[in-house]
Amino acid sequence: VQLVESGGGLVQAGGSLRLSCAASERTSRSYAMGWFRQAPGKEREFVAAISSSGAYTRYTDSLKDRFTISRDNVKNTVFLQMNSLKPEDTAAYYCAAAATGSATYTGALQIEYEYWGQGTQVTVSS
Repeated sequence: VQLVESGGGLVQAGGSLRLSCAASERTSRSYAMGWFRQAPGKEREFVAAISSSGAYTRYTDSLKDRFTISRDNVKNTVFLQMNSLKPEDTAAYYCAAAATGSATYTGALQIEYEYWGQGTQVTVSS
């Protein structure tokens, strides 16, 4: 599975961005999808995950009120809607796919994801 992120860019604090992650093949039945981010000088961290069906989601607690993960299984695309952005949201954002036989699985650990995109940069100015 190849993953390609898009939608990053420069935005002012308080603004919004919608990231997209396009998969090279059908992921709806077999893959949970996740978003992670890595800020300069920091380790990569979990942002959000969504089950293969899209019915279940998981967020890191500090972001769940501002970020929303969703997926369009017809278009093999996962989205991350980011609102009320803050300078501390500045990071490279990565999409990842985890093969799973579970319809409810939403992994939060990087080691659970086999496939990764190249990342898209989000920069929030104050």
